[in-house]
Amino acid sequence: MYDFNRYLAAKRSVDDRALNRHVWQTLAEALGAAAPADRPLRVLEVGAGIGTMVERCIEWGLFTRAEYMAIDSEESNTHAARARLAHLTSGDKPALQVRLRTADLYDFAEREENRQRFDLLIAHALLDLLHLPAALPSLLGLLRPGGLFYFSINFDGATLFLPEVDPALDSRIEALYHRSMDTRVTDGKPSGDSRTGRRLFHALRECGAEVLAAGSSDWVVHAVDGVYPADEACFLYCILHFVESTLRGHRELDAGAFEAWLATRRRQVARGELVYVAHQLDYCGRVD
Repeated sequence: MYDFNRYLAAKRSVDDRALNRHVWQTLAEALGAAAPADRPLRVLEVGAGIGTMVERCIEWGLFTRAEYMAIDSEESNTHAARARLAHLTSGDKPALQVRLRTADLYDFAEREENRQRFDLLIAHALLDLLHLPAALPSLLGLLRPGGLFYFSINFDGATLFLPEVDPALDSRIEALYHRSMDTRVTDGKPSGDSRTGRRLFHALRECGAEVLAAGSSDWVVHAVDGVYPADEACFLYCILHFVESTLRGHRELDAGAFEAWLATRRRQVARGELVYVAHQLDYCGRVD
């Protein structure tokens, strides 16, 4: 049975491999040079999910003294994050304060007390779900002058399921899946772009932001000796669920052929044969 919180947990190991280490190291060095001397670093993560990026920042040593606020629009995600990060949000830890909040991103960004408040803004696997022209200025406005941003796992228009089942059908499913991202509407507004990764560079420049580093962060999931690492078989089943729920009943797909394709792909996961690749880009930079 599909479970979104389990998907986010299973994605942790996939993301850990994918994240571009040059971009991460550039961010770490910029933070080291710009960290305030008289107070903790003020960090905001938007679309924080169940808190895996909080864990990563601490485990990978991105900072040691910080006030980390993580917001997500789904209460179920925030609830799961509280349980997952209980060891960080309870007790006496003066060097690191983690606060979790359920909040709408745009409502949060419009509140005057949050404008130009933060030293570091993190958006992980999020921007390709938003309408960049509307979201980016609001997000960057949360940073103080000279503040840093880290935007990671931004989808960039390539999905591969291997080995091929039927090249023509594989290509059609990929194209329709990407088109669904380009035409997605949430609350009556555009939300998403299958080529966010490549478009983000100039979108940031148009907002007056400086890109310090950018690089690929592709998901590459495959079995070793017939076994997927960690919980990555679950991750793959979830990806297939997303494709199925998006394209089921699509007038440009033969229903029987699509059902057979899904069944084949799920058998490949069960046998440790499916290879999944998604092309993405990471960015870090600074606002003027």
